[in-house]
Amino acid sequence: MLFMVKIIVRLPGDWPKEKLEEINKNETARSVQFVKDGKLKRIFRIVGQRANFSIWEVGSPEELHATLTSLPLHPYMDVTVWPLMKHTTTQAWEKAYGTMPPFQ
Repeated sequence: MLFMVKIIVRLPGDWPKEKLEEINKNETARSVQFVKDGKLKRIFRIVGQRANFSIWEVGSPEELHATLTSLPLHPYMDVTVWPLMKHTTTQAWEKAYGTMPPFQ
């Protein structure tokens, strides 16, 4: 199943620099592992915000929930999830030409 997820991160303003660096390092490592696992397909920063849009592919909503809640920054996230399905344009492209071109 494909999902689009919007994540807004709201960290406490009084955290020491070292704590912030450590949690960001752990968050990045966990996210990179999700890319390697094939779960996190794409992630895009929302300009001017500590927020992102991401595309996830997992087996179920429950798996997505478990995946997102395992992120170190999850307690500080506002998360919105949309289930996705193929658009008719994608289906027409794939029928005529094969797989959609990759993002560059």
